[in-house]
Amino acid sequence: MRITLIAIALSFVSAPALAADLSIPDWAKNRDERMPATRAAHLATLGAPDWIDAGYRGQNVKILVLDTGFRGYREQLGKSLPAKVTVHSGRKDRNLEFKDSQHGILVAEVVHAIAPDAEILLANWNTEEPETFLDSVKWAREQGVRVITCSVVMPSWSDGEGNGPIHKRLSELLGDGTKPGDPLFFSCAGNTARRHWSGMFAPNADGFHEWTAGVTLNAISPWYDDRVALDLCWSDPSARYRLEVIDTETGKPAAGVTYREQADPPASVARFVPQSGKSFAVRVHQEKGKPGKFHLNSLASYLTETRLAGSIPFPGDGPEVITVGAVSLDLKRASFSACGPNSPRPKPDVVAPIPFGSYTRSQPFSGTSCATPQGAASAVLCLSRNPEWTSAKVRGYLTNWARDLGPTGHDCETGYGLVHLPPLAPAPHPRPVR
Repeated sequence: MRITLIAIALSFVSAPALAADLSIPDWAKNRDERMPATRAAHLATLGAPDWIDAGYRGQNVKILVLDTGFRGYREQLGKSLPAKVTVHSGRKDRNLEFKDSQHGILVAEVVHAIAPDAEILLANWNTEEPETFLDSVKWAREQGVRVITCSVVMPSWSDGEGNGPIHKRLSELLGDGTKPGDPLFFSCAGNTARRHWSGMFAPNADGFHEWTAGVTLNAISPWYDDRVALDLCWSDPSARYRLEVIDTETGKPAAGVTYREQADPPASVARFVPQSGKSFAVRVHQEKGKPGKFHLNSLASYLTETRLAGSIPFPGDGPEVITVGAVSLDLKRASFSACGPNSPRPKPDVVAPIPFGSYTRSQPFSGTSCATPQGAASAVLCLSRNPEWTSAKVRGYLTNWARDLGPTGHDCETGYGLVHLPPLAPAPHPRPVR
């Protein structure tokens, strides 16, 4: 194992040159002159150069980037993106550029860098309406998409254990992976490892959950003035928990918080924009049912009391998707990369290295959002060479050839290992489904 790890790390230092020109494109002269070589080294770590140089560049394969941030994507056509993309909005207003974000563009750039001849499709959805998410997946299948990559998480859309009606419908849309047309769905593990808590509800005398002995308030550290989203989810439909945001100076419920209760899957969510100079905490009270396990995820803020295990949110907790975590360039799990176990299948499935140099912006792309399209684009290369392969065969191939980074076999931090395509694509021998 030690020899393998050293070999991988060295690939970032001296990667074999790709057949493509390593000079900076004319439209990106403001970028670091080292970028082309750095990107080539990154691709070598994934094993992509052998495949690209052999002519397997993603041709005849459609891949969907399912995201919420495509503002200004036209400016990147023929640059960091292909000259032509097919677009679809699952939103009722059909506005692909509704959100002022370029997140999806960055995801698509990674795909295009690894599989330059793949046909890229872009689609979004309304984050308040799961039906619009499923509509975009259905549309993708109708378009003949073989691979879907999604780097956005929605914690309240499942029970935190890979179950619930949205997972069920997504699984039905994707199929079991054994039939022609069943697409592969890649999901990010999420950057929630330090923003998650899960475990059994443990009430104090007043009925409030104790995160640790005697502690009922879990302090929230918001990111600047971004809207904070707190999602509490659980499995038992007969139970009900109440989420409450507290102003720690007054000890009373904070002002300006919007709450929403959800029946299926059961969840309690809170949204608020933090006021400058205020400090906040969250507490949980059980309203009915027997105490059971729950998950709390915090978006745009950190939690003081956290638990690493089981921190992968929807859609990555689903057995129907391939979940991708992130490792640093020295092949250590990124501290924020969420971990299993919290799914009927071992999670995460694989990991990919971050960051990834970008021509779209000056700073590189990072997070599990960046790792996910690397796994998805690797699958595209596989299908480019082996168009007859089913999704199940590609999934087994990728996990089988992943380079183990932790304890032998699957582990809950790095999955089956680093995404890595073998030289000249030997015949697959996938692991049995567990």
